[in-house]
Amino acid sequence: MSKLKFNITGPCIPGDHYMLDPMRGIGGELMDLIDDKEYFIIHAARQSGKTTLLQELTRRINAHGEYYALYCSLEAIQELTEPEKALPEIIEKIKSYIDIQGLPAGFAKDANYKNFSGVLKTSLVNYCRTLDKPLVLFFDEADCLSNGTLITFLRQLREGYISRGMAPFIRSVALVGMRNIRDYKAKIRPESQTLGSASPFNIVKESFSLRNFTKEEVAELYGQHTAKTGQKFEPDAIDHAFEQTQGQPWLVNAIARECVDKITKKDYSIPITFDSIEQAIQNIVLARGTHFDSMMERLKEPRVRNVIQPLVLGEEIASRRSDDYLYTRDLGIIRDDGGITRPANPIYAELIVRTLSWDVQDVISSTREEYAMPRYIKNGKIDMEFLINDFQQYWRENSEIWKKRYQTELYEYDEAAPHLVMQAFLQRIINGGGQIIREMALGSKRTDLCVVYNEQKYPIELKILQNQKSLGQSLKQVSEYMDKVGSDTGWLVIFDKDDTKSWDEKIYLKKESFEGKTITVAGC
Repeated sequence: MSKLKFNITGPCIPGDHYMLDPMRGIGGELMDLIDDKEYFIIHAARQSGKTTLLQELTRRINAHGEYYALYCSLEAIQELTEPEKALPEIIEKIKSYIDIQGLPAGFAKDANYKNFSGVLKTSLVNYCRTLDKPLVLFFDEADCLSNGTLITFLRQLREGYISRGMAPFIRSVALVGMRNIRDYKAKIRPESQTLGSASPFNIVKESFSLRNFTKEEVAELYGQHTAKTGQKFEPDAIDHAFEQTQGQPWLVNAIARECVDKITKKDYSIPITFDSIEQAIQNIVLARGTHFDSMMERLKEPRVRNVIQPLVLGEEIASRRSDDYLYTRDLGIIRDDGGITRPANPIYAELIVRTLSWDVQDVISSTREEYAMPRYIKNGKIDMEFLINDFQQYWRENSEIWKKRYQTELYEYDEAAPHLVMQAFLQRIINGGGQIIREMALGSKRTDLCVVYNEQKYPIELKILQNQKSLGQSLKQVSEYMDKVGSDTGWLVIFDKDDTKSWDEKIYLKKESFEGKTITVAGC
């Protein structure tokens, strides 16, 4: 029986986990920077392989023997907001990692912790004097340091860097975390309007972001399991796993582990199919593990909300070079797809909407039992007109309540409330055996949904009413989406936010013919 497993907790360990070469595609560049005595940043989203890369890089450098390499995580320091308390803890953390990794002893043995603004630099200078080889230092989770601690920490690294001609210091430093160098600056600028000519950031040479797995790499990772156990991943299963994850490492591993351990129950004679992957995705989404919770907690941050709310609505944002946009992208929540901004992958799209509409689903579930799937099924098909009629009535009765709740309680996504309540309504009634495929993109002026039930597809487009002249363009967009999903009927739901209109004016249901297709237009 295989002892290897797909890893979903912590860094990958050779011999314990199926894993790809952590340094693929980036190792040569990193070693060039180290050889050139440069300081640099590595940033990527949570659980995308940063720590695995650093630990492997540390191992290889030490094995080669030209330099000493030290890995040090600063995650435990994040709660210390005062530099005079945090810097001694950073030094103790470095000392601990030196001992764990078997580097020469003697670091900070005479450290003067009262001099917190210089003790790190002094300790590193004195330690480097005792070494017979240059030191390379990798600081993991560096971006978790609080503002004042971060400035003091970086300034001491800078002082050591610029005085390397007079006193030995670290040959090369990597700061590693979720944030790019741009966001380090944005994080501390409110406390200091100008960082001056002695900015602690002007010693950073390069900034790297780790990429996701390619489809070929997903196949290679899954192939390791097949080679070890004989259990096959069908080609369409691998394709589906990649399409749904876009190669996000944690998701790729989590889906495979769910298939192997839970769905096939480690019976390696059972092949993993497209349906296995789909079931695994639904299982891990419903489980809402810590990976999802920690990422979705970011939706509450104003900077992330400034990007995600327009994304849900299909609206544009002022600039895709803004700090808010780049920060949200660096967190791994969104991606650039050929000039179009979408959720980072379909699973995250599902989680974004589910997270923002969870309370609505709970309320509908507990107060309106009639909104259950059997109500809308006729001859094995969804009576979509009946369903939308029900939603129109629900929106008429409850829209003001939900708008206020989204403004004050639910993440402050009040502009997106119509779309989120509609999707919560749909989610509630398809939990009985259907699926919702969501397509969101900045600047699209709409949200496209495809309800799938009993192999039937029901394309729905959600829009905020801009002006009456936009109806023709909206019908064209629905028609194109119908072609994409392969349906000859479609639905367009238009939310009218004009408070001067009565509900009788806003609520309507009419059929339009466009290019030989029937489109039902519903006003809300």
